[in-house]
Amino acid sequence: MKSNYDNKKNPLLVWAGKGLKYFLLMLVGLAIAFVISHTFKVILILALLQSPDIWLWIARMAITLFCLFAIAMIFESWS
Repeated sequence: MKSNYDNKKNPLLVWAGKGLKYFLLMLVGLAIAFVISHTFKVILILALLQSPDIWLWIARMAITLFCLFAIAMIFESWS
C-alpha cells in the first residue's frame, strides 16, 4: 500500500545524531583512559582528565548538542 507521506530525512537531525554518537564515544574513551591511567598510576594523564578546562569543553559540547537537537525537533515538528 502506497501512502502520500514522503519520508525525507532531516539533515539537521541526522547531523545531531552523528554528533551525539561521537560525543558518547568520546566520553567512553575518556572513561577508559581514566581507568587505565589510574590503574597504571600515570599522574600526567590523570591530571589532564581531571582538569576543569577539559570538563568545561565537554559541558559546552553537550549543551551545543542539546540545543542542536532542540532546534532539529522544532524544525521537524514544524514541517
